[in-house]
Amino acid sequence: MSQAPLLTLPGQQQRHSTFKKEQDATKFDVIAAYKTFVSDPDISMPVAAMQSLSELIAQTESALRAIMTNATRCPLTDSTVATMFELMEAVKDAATKLKRHYSHNSVSLSAGCEVFYQFISSLRDFGQVENKDFEGFKSHIIAAVREYAQNTKQVKDTIAKHVDAFIKDDSVILTHGYSRVVVNALLISHRKGRRISVYVTETRPRGLGMKTHEILTKAEIPCTIILDSAVAYTMDKVDMVMVGCEAVVESGGIVNAIGSCQIAMIARVFNKPVHVLAESYKWTRLFPLSQYDLPTHNDHILSFDLVSTPPTSGTNSPLPGTPRRHHPVLRTVDSIPSLLFSNASPLSKPPTLSSSSNSMSNVMPVGQAGRNPEVDYTPPEYITLLFTDAGILTPEGISSYLVTMSLRSESA
Repeated sequence: MSQAPLLTLPGQQQRHSTFKKEQDATKFDVIAAYKTFVSDPDISMPVAAMQSLSELIAQTESALRAIMTNATRCPLTDSTVATMFELMEAVKDAATKLKRHYSHNSVSLSAGCEVFYQFISSLRDFGQVENKDFEGFKSHIIAAVREYAQNTKQVKDTIAKHVDAFIKDDSVILTHGYSRVVVNALLISHRKGRRISVYVTETRPRGLGMKTHEILTKAEIPCTIILDSAVAYTMDKVDMVMVGCEAVVESGGIVNAIGSCQIAMIARVFNKPVHVLAESYKWTRLFPLSQYDLPTHNDHILSFDLVSTPPTSGTNSPLPGTPRRHHPVLRTVDSIPSLLFSNASPLSKPPTLSSSSNSMSNVMPVGQAGRNPEVDYTPPEYITLLFTDAGILTPEGISSYLVTMSLRSESA
């Protein structure tokens, strides 16, 4: 019996229909599928990744039938698919394509790909799928991911229930950027009649804090946006720090929007608890020892502009053919194209601090923004508790669980 392509949440049917029309008839586009699913504001990156990979399986009906009739070519993946192993390899290849396409911020997406691959691996390893029942396998995967996506709201509510006892009346909470699970917890607490106030960082360069501010103020929760550089100034006024994350890593630490680590470090100095709200599908097999171990780091991040040393005279002049040394320098504002400023016309000179009446109107040049990371790693020693749909855990508890699961996976 033919299995319908994956449709997950109400309101996605129209987008999914458009997506289907744009698909190449001979090859499934996992990037286009991911963009369709992640465009839903209620769907996080890991869940969108799982949905996209499930859609790959849903779109391979003809390929699976080819397997059952000993055909050798999968028309949708352009690869030889004759065994269960090769089908899983096709899923792995699609996941790799996703992660490469979004390499600038792939940690959360990678977590979703890992969860999906481990799930289908468990079905294979525990004998729940036989070569003669690929159609049943496909149907089971699609149904499971559909249910998982529909339960994301329930997952967030479960986490909110866990953290509820820690939010007291008149609490002042500092959060960073925008997190669906954190915003949901704050809204639920407010609906219960708790008087809470929230500081949220602006979270440059993406300005994610603006979205949090908009949602909370609309719900009539007192909320103030603070500069990223004003965290230490503000910390003495808050009762706790509450953040979401892109991923929870094997050390028990987290990967989150840039600035999270320094917020947690400042909170420790002020003896303020740092609570992380994280869905279990964000747990990932990653064990960074420093910021530069993150898969998002590359040589371009924190690089300097290079300028050639001008020729000199005298005994120190370089010999003909000798490469000139390069020195890192910071460009002056006059050397930056005016088009990189939001308030400058194409023919005007870039604004300076002295000539601008509002320093907030000055934005970082695009070239410089690209040299900055989007996420950072917060070590477990700066985290108090992690609130998950699996319960309330310490960083040590999550670390022990993730390392154990990793060892089991490697020995399988």
